[in-house]
Amino acid sequence: MTKEDYKEKTKIDQKTDKEEKHFLILLNDDYHSFDYVISALIDICKHTEQQAAQCTMITHYKGKCDVKTGSLSELRPMRKALVDRELKAQIN
Repeated sequence: MTKEDYKEKTKIDQKTDKEEKHFLILLNDDYHSFDYVISALIDICKHTEQQAAQCTMITHYKGKCDVKTGSLSELRPMRKALVDRELKAQIN
């Protein structure tokens, strides 16, 4: 692969990553309090208190909730931060 080919591929990869929409999904668990999850969503996903509370309720009753939409490069650190707080999260 030439240097120009590599630059073009990198440019395409970056463009594709920004254009593709992925979802950060919070999964329900039976261990953490509502306040704990709300606090995590406010800190990590930059939700408002009302938004975090709504996502927490949806997760509790439906088993999962899309808490953030974005590119993989935006969502991966958020997923890791949620998992570091022992919450279950995945990216779709």
